[in-house]
Amino acid sequence: MEQTMFETLMNLPLFKGVSYKRLSEIVGNTKLAFMKYLQGETLIFPDDTCDSLKFILSGKVRLAISTHDERFTVSSVLEGPSVIMPEYLFGRSTVYPCRVTAVDSVSVMQISKSDLTRLLSTDEIFLFNYINLISSSAQKSVEGVLALTSGSLEERIAFWVLALSQHDSKDIILSCRQRDLCAVFGVQRSSFTAALDHLKSLGYIDYTSDSIKVKSRRDMASLLIHARD
Repeated sequence: MEQTMFETLMNLPLFKGVSYKRLSEIVGNTKLAFMKYLQGETLIFPDDTCDSLKFILSGKVRLAISTHDERFTVSSVLEGPSVIMPEYLFGRSTVYPCRVTAVDSVSVMQISKSDLTRLLSTDEIFLFNYINLISSSAQKSVEGVLALTSGSLEERIAFWVLALSQHDSKDIILSCRQRDLCAVFGVQRSSFTAALDHLKSLGYIDYTSDSIKVKSRRDMASLLIHARD
């Protein structure tokens, strides 16, 4: 394997802080599957079993989470190096809630659940990296519940964005008619439009009658962080 590939692996979330020597040992002793997908090909279908970790080495994919009637969809882009929904590998639900499609030519590396379990049990760096990955998903739920119960409408919208996307997601789009979103949030359309106008004035979003495009996930996250503080 070329050194540039090792450098790519060392930038993946699970391999942060791993030495070049240790990574060489892992590559030699672990079965790693490498796959390529062309633009438009589907990597993951909704309700596929998550029995391995899938890492994006290069290229971009779009994740789309929809209601069963597809009236509401949140889509976002992940760019390599990244990992696709690692929190679904263990726990009560181990099926993907999304469709993942290649935006351009994509290279993917896959580690089986059994091989990952072995790595986690024998290497503290991998263990801490994985715990950090899944902890970030758990912690955003707490902030979101607080926003849903006592936060402003802007904070509640921010929670939806954070809950349905990963921390490194880009180009996040909520596709749904405004009247349906008003029903979901339990507010009048005038109040909902005022909240969207406020977020737009801050430079956080753009919106139309049937979509909200998030310019910066970090900015949306700051709404919940400020509320918590």
